[in-house]
Amino acid sequence: MVRSLWSAATGMNAQQTNVDTIANNLANVNTVGYKSQVAQFKSLLYQTLQTATTSANGEAKPTSSQVGLGVRNSSIDSIFRQGSLLASESTTSFAIEGDGFFAVRGEDGNTYYTRNGDFTWATNGGRGMMLTDQDGRPVLNSRGAVITLPSNYVTNKVTITGDGQVCYPDANNNPQPINGMAIGLYQFNNPGGLERQGNTLWAATEASGTVLNEATNRNLTRSKVVQGYLEGSGVQVADEMVNLIVAQRAYEMNSKAITTSDEMMQTANNLKR
Repeated sequence: MVRSLWSAATGMNAQQTNVDTIANNLANVNTVGYKSQVAQFKSLLYQTLQTATTSANGEAKPTSSQVGLGVRNSSIDSIFRQGSLLASESTTSFAIEGDGFFAVRGEDGNTYYTRNGDFTWATNGGRGMMLTDQDGRPVLNSRGAVITLPSNYVTNKVTITGDGQVCYPDANNNPQPINGMAIGLYQFNNPGGLERQGNTLWAATEASGTVLNEATNRNLTRSKVVQGYLEGSGVQVADEMVNLIVAQRAYEMNSKAITTSDEMMQTANNLKR
């Protein structure tokens, strides 16, 4: 009886995490560049009641008798599907078509990666203008340096080509590439191994593999930068609502198993009366 209580309790804990994950997805349905998450489960250890060679008359048995001890969450995976492109009136809004990531420099000096291209121009301490995200983290170019414009440039005239090249109009108002200045795009062998630092920010880990620079690695399929658009959230509301119903029903079934086990134990205690 106690074993059934414990197994059902682990199921309730696992489904609570599942509901929390789904709720977080729904909360970020309008978050730019957000990638949905899915909770994965694994069975706990099994207890052997009878070995494969044990039977009532001592003869060999082809199978053993085992009972499970519950479930737990094994991982929460990120789904890196391409989000829909949403039009934006800002000239510093960028979306990525492909597998690439933008790179930004954190306050700790480390490089982080994002699909959120909602950028802006900010002053760089009197040394011109630099491209940053909405939290002030500088956006890096294909060489890993901060993208900085001279102070005499008008930022709303800056355009970005499909390969990330930063351009500025010449005297004839024709956009010309600024030498050596391009928004960096990076890929990973295993994006699922990235560590979340926020809803739209990731850090490279050993599991994600080495960072691959699209500008220097010719074996990669190049991503495309689309100016004037933002990548919408990867959350599919209909799917999440169905998953939420399934998780709620699973939670209720585990709760019912605890109630049933409690009633059986109460019945056994009342047998002496």
